[in-house]
Amino acid sequence: MTRDEAVVGCTGELLIGTRGAEGPGEVLVRIRGGSETFLAWSDEPLPEGATVLVVDSRGTRQVDVISWADPLEPPAG
Repeated sequence: MTRDEAVVGCTGELLIGTRGAEGPGEVLVRIRGGSETFLAWSDEPLPEGATVLVVDSRGTRQVDVISWADPLEPPAG
């Protein structure tokens, strides 16, 4: 199980929502000059389309994510 430290700290979009303890979703992360998908685990369920921050690598293309709102973007609405 090789950890992918390059992905930690990157943001991405959930292609498939996470289910918390029930199972992972899938996240698309812009990294290494392109985009890659990873299984995404979170403590609480997160919906498809949510922007997330990768906080840890589990290795084997699996990451831990949290919900993320870019503090530099103006609020929606």
